[in-house]
Amino acid sequence: MRAIIVEPDERPCVADIQPGLRSLRAILCRNGGHIEVVYPFEDNVGIICNDEGKLLSLPLNRALRNENGDVYDVICGNFIIAGLTEEDFTDLTDEQVEKYTQMFYKKELFIRKGQRLVSFTV
Repeated sequence: MRAIIVEPDERPCVADIQPGLRSLRAILCRNGGHIEVVYPFEDNVGIICNDEGKLLSLPLNRALRNENGDVYDVICGNFIIAGLTEEDFTDLTDEQVEKYTQMFYKKELFIRKGQRLVSFTV
């Protein structure tokens, strides 16, 4: 499956990932945890991540933002962006690869400011 892997402090990379839980866990859950899929975008893509990333104190990776650009969540640890069908993951299209590589291209630094988490791209 053609997908994008995003690791903390790294640029996104396009990879051919073997479908299935075993290969996803090898990328996302080396330190424990379980696979979770979130659907923050209108496109037929999902973010596959470690659902216990925050509890396991995995490194802060990239922010998820609302339509105003405000941070509403941060993904901790590695994550994968994959295409979706009604029943499974699938290859990303060329357009999706371009869009999400650009979206997550810049690395982010996070600073807590009171109750807010502020993100800076580098």
